[in-house]
Amino acid sequence: MSKYLHFSIFCSNFVADFGKTMQKLVNIVLVLAVVGLCSCMRPAQPRPYGYYRIDVPAYGYQPTRLSDYPYSFEVADIAYIDTKVDNSEPYWLDIVYPSLNARIHCSYKPIKGNLGKLTDESIRFVFDHAIKADAIPEQGYSNPEQHVYGVYYDLEGNTASPVQFFLTDSTHHFFRAALYYNAIPNADSLAPVNSIMRRDIHHLIESFQWQ
Repeated sequence: MSKYLHFSIFCSNFVADFGKTMQKLVNIVLVLAVVGLCSCMRPAQPRPYGYYRIDVPAYGYQPTRLSDYPYSFEVADIAYIDTKVDNSEPYWLDIVYPSLNARIHCSYKPIKGNLGKLTDESIRFVFDHAIKADAIPEQGYSNPEQHVYGVYYDLEGNTASPVQFFLTDSTHHFFRAALYYNAIPNADSLAPVNSIMRRDIHHLIESFQWQ
């Protein structure tokens, strides 16, 4: 067989193999193009917002030890009492949660024939947030043994104050409190903190005593 015949056979095989390779490449390109077009036609899926995880260590409760105050209760270990809130109003204080950026503003008034007025004012303070609240369920509280009676308000939605309540013995003492954050009132992002604060506020109410 001559050298020219070998060369001719080689060229024929090369062209055939090259043609098959090009066909495979064309098929791959076509598949990728179809997949790309289909993916572009799919509607975009919105992704939920993410929030920082808030890790709070396990903690307990301890008495306030306010010997000269007309009331006492138990406060969380991760909080402290700020009694320098308003020197013109005796027995007012804040319960401060530094790690949660939260404060519970607490006020006190002696009852001097004005229980109805103090109660109405407390309710008005709660419903001042109605414009932002989705709902304001309330829960009555009664502890006859300690002469502690009151109402707890859970303000749902993006309200500046998610929890408020007042307590009284109906004759001498009136105590009111409201929870606030030093943050934008976003109910979704504050949900884990609100859960912690509601638990602590319930404990405060249940441990509350008049001195």
